[in-house]
Amino acid sequence: MPRVKRGRVRISKRKAVLKNAKGFHWGRKNLIKLAKTATKKAGARAFKDRRVKKRTARALWQIKISAAVKTYNLSYSKFINLLKKKNIELDRKVLAELAEKNPKIFKAIVDAVK
Repeated sequence: MPRVKRGRVRISKRKAVLKNAKGFHWGRKNLIKLAKTATKKAGARAFKDRRVKKRTARALWQIKISAAVKTYNLSYSKFINLLKKKNIELDRKVLAELAEKNPKIFKAIVDAVK
């Protein structure tokens, strides 16, 4: 079996792991064993939290729309139902932005729905 020299490859792999672990606390930033597990976990959590971010954003949009609609004596669910019946296809993100930044346009939408 031929001899395999891995000096360069191993060092570059270690460097890559430590580069990803930059900014971690304690030994996880400079000890290779700890850095490997820390970066793996960080990657897994980042993947999961990209999905959670979408959930929380949608919840925030719903809260904003609900607060804006309450001033017109409507509940959030009734407002969304009326939007669907009138075939107004604005998504929650746009509705929340309108409610927050352009209340006049949002009022026009609510009046069109009622």
